[in-house]
Amino acid sequence: MTELPKKTYEKELLRLQIELVKLQEWVVATGARLVVIFEGRDAAGKGGAIKRITEALNPRVCRVAALPKPSERERGQWYFQRYVAHLPSHGEIVLFDRSWYNRAGVERVLGFCSPEELQTFLVGCPYFERLLVAEGIQLVKYWFSVSQDEQEKRFQERASNPLKAWKLSPIDIESRNHWDSYSNAKDDMMQATDIPEAPWYVVEADEKHRARLNCIQHLLSLVPYAPVRKEAIKLASIKSSKAQGKNATRQKTRALKRPPKSAQRLVPDYFTPS
Repeated sequence: MTELPKKTYEKELLRLQIELVKLQEWVVATGARLVVIFEGRDAAGKGGAIKRITEALNPRVCRVAALPKPSERERGQWYFQRYVAHLPSHGEIVLFDRSWYNRAGVERVLGFCSPEELQTFLVGCPYFERLLVAEGIQLVKYWFSVSQDEQEKRFQERASNPLKAWKLSPIDIESRNHWDSYSNAKDDMMQATDIPEAPWYVVEADEKHRARLNCIQHLLSLVPYAPVRKEAIKLASIKSSKAQGKNATRQKTRALKRPPKSAQRLVPDYFTPS
């Protein structure tokens, strides 16, 4: 897959992020509830796509759920219970960076669940998701697909880059030895949980920039959002204190006595030219 030119990527990303802001405004105005699930192999590009979606949005409206491994108490709960607590209320968007599908993937492959627990999940998951949809939640599920060679390339990059090394967990390293097992797990998961109410969509993710744009454009196409009418923001111009005249709009501060800056603990300017 050919790589998109950087200028094309940046131009299209800006256009799509503007549309995402419109989608956000529509979600707030209509009280819609949107859940987007991002699944895929390790280093498939899920996190990068999520970051590009959220960076222009209000974190009070759009939040990311990236759950750690379950606690001892959570392991004794109904499997879906810990995820239910993160579902959106009216006017909210939740992006799951991995989700309840951990059971059908890493837990199955690395033996963190029993065959009986796996089968219970595969049978029960479609019922759980149909219930969410029936309750008015729009559920969108993405699988980021990456080739074995590209995954290995990204693993090596993470291992050598101090800014990305934290992304390489012991489980990620172990997953390199289970490519075929993950493939079988993914195929079984898709067959059991690809339902009309919440189908799976596969994002070809060997080329990161193209994958991000395709995912965002597709997400926008699935949500029936529309522009929300709102009054334009008008800020009256204000003059500096020296230029204030009869028509000045800034609050007068002549009588206000402020403590000297020397009384404050100022952060040093470490970058003053020598």
